[in-house]
Order: sequence, then structure tokens, then C-alpha cells
Amino acid sequence: MLKKILIANRGEIALRVIRACRELGIETLAVYSEADEQSIHCQIADDAICIGAAPSGESYLKADRILSAAELANVDAIHPGYGFLSENADFAEQCESCNIKFIGPSSQTIRMMGDKALARETVKSAKVPIIPGSEGAISDDKEALKLAKEIGFPVIIKAVSGGGGRGMRVAHNAVAFQREFETARAEAEKAFGDASVYIEKFIQEPRHIEFQILADEHGKVIHLGERDCSVQRRHQKVFEEAPSPFLSADLRRRMGRMAVKAAEAANYKNAGTIEFLVDKNGDFFFIEMNTRIQVEHPVTEIVTGIDLIKKQIQIASGEPLGIEQKQVKISGHAIECRICAEDPSRNFAPSPGVIDLYYPPGGPGIRLDSHVYSGYPVPPYYDSMIGKLITYGATRDEAILHMNRALKEYLIGGINTNIPFLQAIVSDPVFRQGQTTTRYVEEFLARTPRYLLSASQPDKS
Repeated sequence: MLKKILIANRGEIALRVIRACRELGIETLAVYSEADEQSIHCQIADDAICIGAAPSGESYLKADRILSAAELANVDAIHPGYGFLSENADFAEQCESCNIKFIGPSSQTIRMMGDKALARETVKSAKVPIIPGSEGAISDDKEALKLAKEIGFPVIIKAVSGGGGRGMRVAHNAVAFQREFETARAEAEKAFGDASVYIEKFIQEPRHIEFQILADEHGKVIHLGERDCSVQRRHQKVFEEAPSPFLSADLRRRMGRMAVKAAEAANYKNAGTIEFLVDKNGDFFFIEMNTRIQVEHPVTEIVTGIDLIKKQIQIASGEPLGIEQKQVKISGHAIECRICAEDPSRNFAPSPGVIDLYYPPGGPGIRLDSHVYSGYPVPPYYDSMIGKLITYGATRDEAILHMNRALKEYLIGGINTNIPFLQAIVSDPVFRQGQTTTRYVEEFLARTPRYLLSASQPDKS
């Protein structure tokens, strides 16, 4: 078993990893920016080292400073969490060269699956269904237009190195194609330093379904069922749930088998996620692989009873998985929503500041993963998420009832949050009936008056 782990992250995921390490008897080293000196993960870890100024480019994205801290503290592994350097192949490679275990897949696998065109070819070789599209990156606009016509409109143009919806454009006809093609290339160049794009058939009204993968270093690969992540805004997930209300037992079995095949084709190790789009007919297509732990991993932990962070650490320690596919059982239903410091009534503008009132929900069926507290200063430099509220029950309806109650009793003052927006979704009949697609939030906002989403602060008088 590993003896000391550096957590190369911040916020709730840093705290989550520290908790898993503590239960495994492993020492922890937190790293933090100057803005995060008061963050709870720094107080709870066995040791903490400041790695730079507040902006992530001067701290959490500085691989050399993180590795220097690792060597100074004599750690034997680094857990990258999600975001920041978690899917950076160069960082994983640097860890390998320093003889520090990177808790995740190899740098070669990260590099291969991070290139969307190469990832597509990798899973295609394993007979995993893919969306019709270009065989790789395409740069010539005339060639691209010809291919788009062959595929059939609408098509989607995606950055090869993309993520978070950047460098992604939909063209519904030939007239719009050239404009969207050039826009996607420009966005990709600005965001990722790589203008390469590829083209796929645009699947209309799809569901976004992902399968959780676990793979040890002895060749064993299993899946832990799916998460439905269709409720998303601008390609960023808002609600996630397990299991999906859409999948039949047969479709779940077939998709799970394909997810395992995709991971095996990538020679995958550790925890990862295979993401699919599923159309209204139940046809599914691979879209990408996330080579890290996901924000929404708790819903899978709840319905399977398997601690994914502990499994990551145990796999990285060389232990066998110890679970057969037939032993994985899905029990009950879990739903997660992301609590963010933002104002939905002002187009979800960030809302940093000091939290002067904090009362978290509790009671049956509630899990809250958060690093904030009363008096905590929410910094303006990072992602606005300040917590994840997870509810669970024997049925989906019961999990929704718990979520509705929990959101109503969750009090956060001093900053604006998206809690009113989340409350409105939980009360919406379309969501309650499980009929959401990836266009749901866009359609919901179009029919919901903004004043109903007002992120007003609690009245403390």
C-alpha cells in the first residue's frame, strides 16, 4: 500500500481524497495557492505546502512546483483529482520519470484518449459503436464541407483537444457550415493551442450516458453501471443520476460490455469513464473517455456500495481489483446536483465573496461533499462549484423527494448560489418524469421566467 500521497487539487475533491487516505491509513500532503490558505483541506491534511499565487496558472497548473513539493515531502504518489492536471499526459509522464506513482492511467493512455480523433479510432478497432464522421482531424474547408454533405446535416464540429464545450459548433446546413467550421477552429486554437477539429453526425435530442470503469494493473476491467448526465448547461453537467431512468436492462448490459471493450482497447488502468450519446431509439455511440475520477462519482458509490477513491488508491498500489463483474449490484437510486457560487438571474454570473451564513441540509438520504463553511471566502479564481449535494432512496421518486427537501433547507448567505435554479428543475414535470435530453436545460430556461431563478440571499433579520 502507498504510504504518503500528495493531492494535486483543491476544494471538495481534495477533501474527498484526504478522507479516503485517512481511512486507509495513508499520510496526506495538501498543496494550496495563496487564495486557498483558509481552505479546509489544508487544515485536515497531515501536511500542507503553498505552491504559488492565486491564479491556477501560478499554482495548481504548475507541474514543476507540485513535483518539487512531492520530492520535498517524500511522497510516493500523487492523486490529481479532476480538472487542473488530472488529464495532462505530460504531468503524468513527469511523475513517472520522478518515480512518483500517478494515481490514474499511464501517460501514454491519457495522451491517446485525450486526442478525440485517436480515441475514436481506438474504440472503433474494438467494435465499439461510434458516431459517423471524419476519420481524423480535418483542416481543409472544402474537404470538410464535402464530408459534411456525405455524412448529412446537421453535423457537429469538435476540437480534437477540446473539452467543456469549447471548440464545438453545430452546422445545420451547408451555408452555415463554413462559418461554424472556422469559428470552431479559432476557438480551439485560443483555448487549447491546437486548431485541429473533426466532424461528426449531430445526434438530435440525445441522452448523455456514461459508464464508470475500474481496471487494475493485472488485466481485469469491469464497469459499475451508468450515470445519466443529460441535464447540462453549455455542455457542463448540472444534475447526474444513477441508474439512468431511460436504459432498459438489455441496453444497460450491451452498453456496459462496450464500455469495458473500449477501456481494454486503451489498455486502461485505474478509474475512468466511457461516455456515450444515446438517441431516442436506444442506439448508442461512443463520444469520449475521461481518464480521471469524475465530479459525479458519488452517485455510483451510493448505488454500488463501492468507494471509488479507495479503489483508485488500491489499484495504484498494485492490488488486484477483487471484484468480478457479476458481483456488481445496483441498489436504489442516487441523484447529484452541483452547488455553485453564481447568480442564475444574471446569466449565471460568478458570485465570489465571503459566506456569512452556512447551514447544510441533513437527514435520511442525504450526502453532501463540500469544503466550505461559515466565514469561508469563495475565491474568484477557480470553478464556481462549492459543493455537491447527493440524495438517494429506494426509488428515483424517493431520491427526488429527498433532493427537493434538501435544497429547501440548504442556506448559504453572503454570496449568490444556483440553488433556486436547482429547486426549479427538481420541481419541473419533465425532470420528474425522467424525460430529459441534453437540450433540456436550454428548453427549461426558455420557458422559465428569470425572476423565479433569483439567487436571493437568506433573510437573517
